Amino acid sequence: MTLTRRSFLATASIAGLGSSISLPAQASSGQSTAVPQSFPSHDPAVSREMVGVSHGNVARVRELVSARPDLAKASWDWGFGDWETALGAASHVGNREIAALLIAAGAPVTIFSAAMLGQLATVRAFIAASPGVQRVKGPHGISLLSHARAGQAVDVIDYLQSLGDADPQYRNADLSAADRTAILGTYGYGPGGTERLNVLVNPRGSLMIQREGGVERNLLHQGDRVFHPSGAEAVRIRFAAGVTSAQLSIEDGPLVVVASRVS
Repeated sequence: MTLTRRSFLATASIAGLGSSISLPAQASSGQSTAVPQSFPSHDPAVSREMVGVSHGNVARVRELVSARPDLAKASWDWGFGDWETALGAASHVGNREIAALLIAAGAPVTIFSAAMLGQLATVRAFIAASPGVQRVKGPHGISLLSHARAGQAVDVIDYLQSLGDADPQYRNADLSAADRTAILGTYGYGPGGTERLNVLVNPRGSLMIQREGGVERNLLHQGDRVFHPSGAEAVRIRFAAGVTSAQLSIEDGPLVVVASRVS
């Protein structure tokens, strides 16, 4: 089994994350009524919204960029290092209008945006400058060729197909029904109410992991109850063997999180 762009879009839980976040109103003195703790950096919640709405809410994108043009360069980590920029969001869903708006506001062009927008000369130049870059996956593990397909960029599609390696897919090994049932549940790694990891199957049948109150992430089975999340191939999530898994561990570089089943 492989994770394709179509199956990712069917299982991603990002569409609803663009809930409106109001920018601070200006007081008569010129000072904002509330200065975020992140100041002078942009409020992370606004950056998250910017990336979320860049998947399809052009009106909100225009509103945010009009207030703060540099939000066109915003990025967000959806989990485990699956970083996505606002332009990356527009690019993998094929939203040309939002992509053009972001680029006009200062978002740096990428090989993924160029592929989606049908900019064949730019795609060729990227690959000539960095041979093999066509094999690099974009946000959520979506391939360069999938970006071109999202934008219906025929010339770029034909060129990338001629290369033969611009559409790498994740490995997702078969998982038995017994193993799937064994690993489902809630695992705790601390005393806090949000220090919980839910392993679940979403309504579309995809296996997911989610921190309590956070975003669901696809899990890709590598064999022997070892997984990695979409967009984070170097991360390993391991479940103990047994009829019911009592423990999971997450290895993300030097960070190792061990969680025990609580339900």
